[in-house]
Amino acid sequence: MFDVSPFERSGCGLFDSDALSDDELDMTSSVPRIYPITDTAISGLSHTEQVKRLIDGGATFIQLRDKHSAPKDFLRDAETALSTARQNDVRIIINDRVDIAMAVAADGVHLGQTDMPVEAARALLGPQAIVGYSTHNLAQAEHAATLPADYVAFGPIFDTRTKRNHEPVVGLNRLHDVKAILGQIPLVAIGGITEENLSQALDAGANSVAVIADLLTEPNKIAEKLKRMLATPRD
Repeated sequence: MFDVSPFERSGCGLFDSDALSDDELDMTSSVPRIYPITDTAISGLSHTEQVKRLIDGGATFIQLRDKHSAPKDFLRDAETALSTARQNDVRIIINDRVDIAMAVAADGVHLGQTDMPVEAARALLGPQAIVGYSTHNLAQAEHAATLPADYVAFGPIFDTRTKRNHEPVVGLNRLHDVKAILGQIPLVAIGGITEENLSQALDAGANSVAVIADLLTEPNKIAEKLKRMLATPRD
């Protein structure tokens, strides 16, 4: 069991809850319908440049994902990306790296099955940090429903080229089952989401869809493509 109170007292958490407005507090438990995630390998751009283009496309909530850079390089890029985001009232989530999220005072972190436990991340980051968690089967989703996570991702819904040796594709039908398990916890569909199929995932029960490759493959069209995705109606 992790005690959050020492971090709150010492100011080590990401947020001072007394300084947050009601709207900001509401944001900690919600995710946007379209959830863009950066990737330097796919886009060929720095996280900062991707964030700029995503903001131009209408993003309000962005995850920085980096599986290749040295920690110090990711840290430096994340600091600059966060500065850009702050100037535009955009939230930044760091994938996997709780240490980097703390170092740059990001809005939160997204954790996978083999990352730091959600309870430990919550204790370190504080009660107002946004903590997301990835799941890939019903048993993991059932466990996630008991954790102090603000949203739960589930997938891969479709085949994906973003992650090598990824978990088995779960398909759209499982989203309804996972939503029933999670109840009021926001559900994010992940894996192989594109402009063409995102409405299917939303209609199947997802509150949000995470998009990487389909959004970043043509870096000069990131803003344009995100605008189209945001305007996509449900089927």
